[in-house]
Amino acid sequence: MLRELINVRQVPGDLRRRWFESTHCDLIVWYTAEGTLAGFQFCYDKGHAERALTWKSPQAFSHMAVDTGEVHPLQYKAIPILVPDGHFDAERVERLFLREGETLPADVVALVCEKIAECAENLS
Repeated sequence: MLRELINVRQVPGDLRRRWFESTHCDLIVWYTAEGTLAGFQFCYDKGHAERALTWKSPQAFSHMAVDTGEVHPLQYKAIPILVPDGHFDAERVERLFLREGETLPADVVALVCEKIAECAENLS
């Protein structure tokens, strides 16, 4: 179940953000100064084949794999980065999001579900 992190660091000059996490996924939501939802990043399948769905207003979508930076057990871990990932299973992602996001604010749930459907259309 996604739970909100308290005291999330805010970057001066950037959009305000809220961060929710669970053992399976993370959701970062960005807000304008007026309080309007301006974007999100939903990271899922944490721990084995993590992916990140990102939407930023008005129409910017991306679906990427997370390269964890773990190349070799005897080397230092590198910084995780997002890399291209062509496969997007919108139905599975929405089911996972709805299961993990039961306690999220209704406006966040509605926006993420709407954008998952739009992303499926844009990436197909």
